[in-house]
Amino acid sequence: MGLTYHYAFSAPGTTPAAVLEDFLHDVEADAKALGFDPVMVLDAAFDTPERQKFARQLTTGARLESEKLKGVVLLRDGQVWHHDPVTGSCRVIPKRGVVLVVTDAQKRETVFGFFQFPATLQDLNGRDVATTHQGARWTFQSFVNSPDPRFRQIVKRFAAAGYLDAERDEFVTA
Repeated sequence: MGLTYHYAFSAPGTTPAAVLEDFLHDVEADAKALGFDPVMVLDAAFDTPERQKFARQLTTGARLESEKLKGVVLLRDGQVWHHDPVTGSCRVIPKRGVVLVVTDAQKRETVFGFFQFPATLQDLNGRDVATTHQGARWTFQSFVNSPDPRFRQIVKRFAAAGYLDAERDEFVTA
């Protein structure tokens, strides 16, 4: 098991995607100056199966555990990637994302940014069966298995803008 650098970001749901995109374009310039290449900012709706497949490359989705999802619950298509009826857990597909993708010298891509998830999950009849507790809020959490200080510099940009919710660096000794 290796060491990891974890980070989580969020912004109010009332924040326009264009504001987040402008912020990420500023961070994009910094990432290029730090030597990441290629670097790109994306603003995407995940409203088709193809786009949802692409979203899965960017994020694992929001993890949800709910007693209401235990047992035989048939969810409407296009809401979750995985549903475990025994534990009542699932991975919720984001509705939209505004993200920065950076690529290092070894061609490994790392994502930073924001996703919006549905407020509720619905059954086959369109009835709300579980609340995701995401609301309209923009959120993101991920990690990298690298001591590279450039990742920390990017996260510091999110912190300075007030978007950093949590950070844990296992590479730093106590």
